[in-house]
Amino acid sequence: MSTNMFSTADEPVILARLHTRLAATAAEAGALDIAYRTVDTPVGALLLAATDVGLVRVAFAVENHDSVLATLAQRVSPRILQSPTRLDDAARQLEQFFQRRRTTFDLPVDLRLAQGFRRSVIEHLRVIDYGHRETYAQVADAVGSPRAVRAVGTACARNPLPVVIGCHRVVRSDGSTGQYAGGATAKQTLLDFEAAQVRE
Repeated sequence: MSTNMFSTADEPVILARLHTRLAATAAEAGALDIAYRTVDTPVGALLLAATDVGLVRVAFAVENHDSVLATLAQRVSPRILQSPTRLDDAARQLEQFFQRRRTTFDLPVDLRLAQGFRRSVIEHLRVIDYGHRETYAQVADAVGSPRAVRAVGTACARNPLPVVIGCHRVVRSDGSTGQYAGGATAKQTLLDFEAAQVRE
């Protein structure tokens, strides 16, 4: 005779409640350093991860979310837990962005994964307006290193917060898109998406 009080259909709901309670307890005990969740977008599933400081990582599926989490565990803290509610605001703003109801993000960010020259590039990316583009050479000049065009490309490719900080807005001097962490199709999709709204 089975002693299971719950039907199989109840299990996902119960597990979700237990997980939510675990995340809340971990946060209250100071045992949760990084919260994460995934969101579906027109450029694929994005992993969102945040510390107490702010959003620390946005990653495309092609970057392998498990690998990204493992790297966060090594570089930031191993105390990581899926905690969707901690990232509700980020998820909501991304949804608004893709619904053409938002052109800028108003989120606290944690840029500890970008240091030195890369940090300078990332900070400059934040001032490139929605729907506008700059070349890698223009960015290099803007951060005071006009010969560091390749290094700018590397910094953009390693931007820890793509989409939220618009590295997709940086293109080659000939107008071609260049490399992108989410892949060439994702970059072109974002560029076309913004350009269409600016034209409207």
